[in-house]
Amino acid sequence: SIFSSFSFAAKSHTHSSSLNLIETTMLKCSVSTRFASVLTTSNHQRMSFNMSFQFRTFCSQTKKQYPKHARQYFPPWFSVAPMMDWTDNHYRTLARLISKHAWLYTEMVVAETIVHQKHNLDRFLAFPPDQHPIVLQIGGSNLDNLSKAAELANNYGYDEINLNCGCPSGKVAGHGCFGVRLMLDPKFVGEAMSAISNKCDSPVSVKCRIGLDDHDSYDELCDFVYTVASQSPTKHFIVHARKALLNGISPAANRKVPPLKYEYYFGLLRDFPELQFTLNGGITCIDEVNAARRQGAHGVMVGRAAYNNLWSVLGCIDSSVYGKPGVGLSRRQVLEQYQLYGDCVLGKSGTYKPNIRQMVKPLLGIFHSEPGNGLWKRKADAALRHCETLKSFLEETLDAIPDSVLDSVPSDIPSRGENAFGDVRGSLPLPYSFREQEKVYA
Repeated sequence: SIFSSFSFAAKSHTHSSSLNLIETTMLKCSVSTRFASVLTTSNHQRMSFNMSFQFRTFCSQTKKQYPKHARQYFPPWFSVAPMMDWTDNHYRTLARLISKHAWLYTEMVVAETIVHQKHNLDRFLAFPPDQHPIVLQIGGSNLDNLSKAAELANNYGYDEINLNCGCPSGKVAGHGCFGVRLMLDPKFVGEAMSAISNKCDSPVSVKCRIGLDDHDSYDELCDFVYTVASQSPTKHFIVHARKALLNGISPAANRKVPPLKYEYYFGLLRDFPELQFTLNGGITCIDEVNAARRQGAHGVMVGRAAYNNLWSVLGCIDSSVYGKPGVGLSRRQVLEQYQLYGDCVLGKSGTYKPNIRQMVKPLLGIFHSEPGNGLWKRKADAALRHCETLKSFLEETLDAIPDSVLDSVPSDIPSRGENAFGDVRGSLPLPYSFREQEKVYA
């Protein structure tokens, strides 16, 4: 399997001085009776938090202390999609507290940003070591800049570098820039993937749609995959099973209006057995993830459901998808660790220090569909107007949530989707005939 060659990073040993920093932080956290029980963690939990989330030093340590290929992770049977303004460091920190094995993607970072900000790269590329396995998604259409960006990003030890060939946003795909428009030039994408691969130690992958506008036939999709794979080291494709429409509809509409064609994805599995394909688009629950994998999907990527309902989705990944014990933390314990992380970050100085709203944003899906969620969000909206720390924010809002919800751990509750994809094999497109000659879209 191609995933056996993924590069992986080892966790570092905890420095005693850093442990003292977190211990001191925790001793200073005198919270109200409602939230006090959250802070009664064991020394093991404190040390675990310390190893994972020292934002005071992670920017330099990420580059220096975590050798590539040091350990292996499970394959990306489940991954969280890259989402602009959503899958930032704060969300990924929270997600990793809930799932140890889900693969996490960064927001897309434009290659030119990396190149032009090479003296300020930590702002865009640094991450805590416990976010592994993690994939960097980059965007661009300039070979030189893509190559330079990959070389600069290589120092950070990402487990994979992914090129965005699927974004339908006018800001990205408009005027012949990049994103999904790159699917019109598979030869260039192959050259770009080779340029990226030549400058990094990590495997490379492409995230694409099944087509765009009138270029939406199965053979055209296969032409793209075949050209990229044959002209570069790319062996992994993440396929959003909708085409993109660039005739003025919004990115949000592009996630709903074009119909899903899962048969295209499963056709790729049949016609390119030497490659690895991850399915993306329209999947919202764990049963659907497992149903896709039972039908042969190498991996499944989930986007907004993993953000808006992160407890029910991410909380079951380790046990239901990977067959391994979950982290075993309750919501209360997750909030405790995230609060310590968040207040450490908020206490930093500098131009790019986040605000309290940015820190709270990833939490907004943690009580999805639970009793008290509506009241909690109303209290959260009020608290954000004056709270300056996560500690004060949680003190002021958590009384809206019953203890039974706060103290619950994720459970594998059957949901819809057990039989999804059951009949997809009967609707596959005709097999692709490989073209020896070079083919470029008209």
